[in-house]
Amino acid sequence: MYLIQANPKGSRTIAVSNEHLQTIRKYALFRNLIDSTGIVNEDILEKLRLNVRALIAAQEEDSKALLDLCIDVIYHAYMKAYGLSQLIKLYNQCQESAD
Repeated sequence: MYLIQANPKGSRTIAVSNEHLQTIRKYALFRNLIDSTGIVNEDILEKLRLNVRALIAAQEEDSKALLDLCIDVIYHAYMKAYGLSQLIKLYNQCQESAD
């Protein structure tokens, strides 16, 4: 279990599990999410949310892992652009250590 900061002060955090990170990898949710500027803002967060909604709607199989990711992380009340940037950093660190 990891904790990511949801705001710059660090007063709000979001718990991220290994299962959440595996779901992000399985569905390649961060692939082509950020444009060439590399800036994570509220529009990028909204794009991610729309992508996940579309995946859930198109799923014919069980999408429990995707729904858990949404409830626990992506649609968390504290999730803003800063939190998403921290989630992306955590994901990248975990990918580098796994390789």
